[in-house]
Amino acid sequence: MPYVDGFVLAVPSANKEVYKQYAEDAAIIFKEHGALKVVECWGDDVPEGKVTSFPLAVQRQADETVCFAWIVWPSREVRDEGMKKVMADPRSMQPEKNPNAEMPFDGKRMIYGGFEMVVDV
Repeated sequence: MPYVDGFVLAVPSANKEVYKQYAEDAAIIFKEHGALKVVECWGDDVPEGKVTSFPLAVQRQADETVCFAWIVWPSREVRDEGMKKVMADPRSMQPEKNPNAEMPFDGKRMIYGGFEMVVDV
């Protein structure tokens, strides 16, 4: 069964094109290391909540947009091996490994996790 890594983050709205390029560059690396699909979405209708919401979860500021992304892998095993390879790749999107890969968002406020797919219709 496929495995999914999911992400929610806040990106400065002015960085939309920079973020898009960053995501496209990262997608190439993920796919080379086993990902089946990489999807990046720019928030368009993301309501504020009083108790919970995407904006609250990522502490979105007034000049930021919530982004939602996911990576589909063939399995958890492929994902675990693929992620190791992504992190070791010299083109990695980690600034400490690649000085040209400065994140166009605050990575400390990114929410992420791995999920076992249970329904795929």
